[in-house]
Amino acid sequence: MRRRVEELLDEARSGLDRVSPARAAELKAAGGLLVDIRYAALRERDGTIPGALIVERNELEWRLDPLCDHRLPEATAHDLPVVVICNEGYASSLAAVSLRQLGLTGATDLIGGFQAWRAAGLPVRR
Repeated sequence: MRRRVEELLDEARSGLDRVSPARAAELKAAGGLLVDIRYAALRERDGTIPGALIVERNELEWRLDPLCDHRLPEATAHDLPVVVICNEGYASSLAAVSLRQLGLTGATDLIGGFQAWRAAGLPVRR
């Protein structure tokens, strides 16, 4: 079966309750995790979100699975709100679905990614 990446993305997003930058900030304030999966060059160029976890995309599942020996200390429960952030909100949708497949029921992504966060005037650390 052959599919276009746009179809895969549409399917992924149909199962997510994607969040705005303001809602992501609210979830973080309430104890949720913001997880930045952008590669280092983008973080160096544009900065980071204060308090966001930096997790390279290729390590995401291992670091956030509460049952994995390689998890981050913050990955404490399957129902923890997790907002995945990429640069513009594309790769993060696919990553959030992968976390959902691990049973992280609170996983979603940020609409528009880091660029939307920054455009909304929310805090960025250089």
